[in-house]
Amino acid sequence: MPTIPPAATAGRWRRPEPATETGPGAGRGAAGYRGAVRELQQLRSDHAPRVLAFELANRAYFATSISDRGDAYFAQFPERFRALLSEQETGRAAYYVLLDEDGSVIGRFNLRDIDDGAAEVGYRVAERATGRGVATAAVEELCRLAVSRHGLRTLRARTTHENVASQRVLAKAGFAPTGAADVGGRAGSWHVRVLHRS
Repeated sequence: MPTIPPAATAGRWRRPEPATETGPGAGRGAAGYRGAVRELQQLRSDHAPRVLAFELANRAYFATSISDRGDAYFAQFPERFRALLSEQETGRAAYYVLLDEDGSVIGRFNLRDIDDGAAEVGYRVAERATGRGVATAAVEELCRLAVSRHGLRTLRARTTHENVASQRVLAKAGFAPTGAADVGGRAGSWHVRVLHRS
């Protein structure tokens, strides 16, 4: 699989109105998000400090629905980040960050274990950006990139049973539940989407 130039930009989109998603952060006002341009960019070395800031700021929030990364992750962040870039260069994965209009990272969207036209989707969105359709729009864009850039035909994702907001994001993005899954030691389910080239 051909690799993507490190500075490649996935695309921009404008959401004139926030979507209504439920889950942590839902129901808050959309000030600062209405009409904002957000951008998916493929992970590159200069994203490192912003990704670390994103993970630190949202660590407690993420731990409410997925397993905590642990102190070792943050202590070894530079090495782990370089490992992601190296894996991406092989074509076995594609990592994207979602940037807000101020350039800060408000989400991470990944294609992992790319093989034979299929990949696993993973994503996490900052607490301050939840409930506004951000995750749904970015997952839909990731699906388009999976076809156009990476030549994929099938995507799968897993989410814990209690993470209802994530399940709704996947459903809105065209994924269908297919069976039980282990999500970091928690019970969950697999969701699959078959992609079609437009």
